Amino acid sequence: MPFAGIDIGSTMTKVVVVDDKEKMLASHIGPTGVEHRHLALKVMEDTIQKSGLQFENLNFIVATGYGRINVPFADKQITEITCHARGIRSLFPSVRIIIDIGGQDSKGIKLDAEGKVANFVMNDKCAAGTGRFLEVIAETLGINLVDMGEIALKANGFVQISNMCTVFAEHEVTSRLSEGAGVAEIVAGLHEAIAGRVVNMTRHLGIEKDVVVTGGGAKNVGLIKAIAGKVGFPVLTPPEPFITGALGAALVGKDFYDRGVRPAHERKREEVKFFS
Repeated sequence: MPFAGIDIGSTMTKVVVVDDKEKMLASHIGPTGVEHRHLALKVMEDTIQKSGLQFENLNFIVATGYGRINVPFADKQITEITCHARGIRSLFPSVRIIIDIGGQDSKGIKLDAEGKVANFVMNDKCAAGTGRFLEVIAETLGINLVDMGEIALKANGFVQISNMCTVFAEHEVTSRLSEGAGVAEIVAGLHEAIAGRVVNMTRHLGIEKDVVVTGGGAKNVGLIKAIAGKVGFPVLTPPEPFITGALGAALVGKDFYDRGVRPAHERKREEVKFFS
């Protein structure tokens, strides 16, 4: 009895398929393009192929993420807040705070003792505290985004970065370089600034253990270290931070099915071709 979740984020589209025991059967990650419907189908098909199933075998499909309305073959569209909470809770039953650092936004989610969403905060108005912010600064410094975390760990202290607006931060970084500051110390300072912004935003929820960081930012070891320093204790990260929303979406689909909710009509591969 397989269930699928698809998470269309600003930069990546993720699909997870689970069975009725909540065991992950397959997952796949692809870049989010402008043609969301076509890409959603492609990533879904690649994941199904990995699992050895057929599209018609899926009992329920839930779409999440900012592009969720562009998945016409999904049975339900559910917010990413709910799906991240469900996915992270399945991996870390003790979680109380989730910090999700995505490509274009960042979120703080508070769970109650039963794992339900109690409150949340979100930064979706500017790039500060997101992967896009780091991507732009990495280009300014002439380094690879994926290397920033390791570079930060090599720093001897950090350079204070006061501007979190991307445009002004670029100028400030350039100025610090001209003053002779080291790249590693600048990168460490950027991580400190982002961690401070994200943790201050989340602090309004009441930070308590356990804290789990997810999203693409969770792959950055320098940023994880900075966040842990701000909250005052170690934070947890999923094995694959990119797919927690899709995992949660698949599990939400299973929850619907367990409550007796069924797809509106029989799933047929020919109908999906039409949507693509």
